[in-house]
Amino acid sequence: MSKKAKKEVATEEGGEVKLSKAEKAERELKANLGPSLAPNETFFGVCHILATYNDTFIHVTDITGRETYIRVTGGMKVKADREESSPYAAMLAAMDVVNRLKELKVNALHIKIRARGGTDSKTPGPGAQVALRPLARFGMKIGR
Repeated sequence: MSKKAKKEVATEEGGEVKLSKAEKAERELKANLGPSLAPNETFFGVCHILATYNDTFIHVTDITGRETYIRVTGGMKVKADREESSPYAAMLAAMDVVNRLKELKVNALHIKIRARGGTDSKTPGPGAQVALRPLARFGMKIGR
């Protein structure tokens, strides 16, 4: 019988189970993610969206930009290379961002959209507008 199975049997029978230090730390970490907020308090993050014609990047940091909360690309959500920059991939990436930010208790975002720029295209790609919709639709307050 594995250790996990023994622990489950012991808890079902009402016996006490001793947790290792790593398991205790993991349980405490899950309970204390994000800041402690009052019910109507907002906690802002900055959402950097880079929408090119090859991919869409969504990168959320704290206000200072030092700590990364989550970074997801359209290419991480779809299988085919040709679909990395598609609006569908951008929407899936944005939905992952919203779910992670809710875990971290970030409930408001400042949005920064950019294109590749320089000698490349100055206009954002097809995933820029679509990446914004799930952020607003699923409960994020949008700042500047």
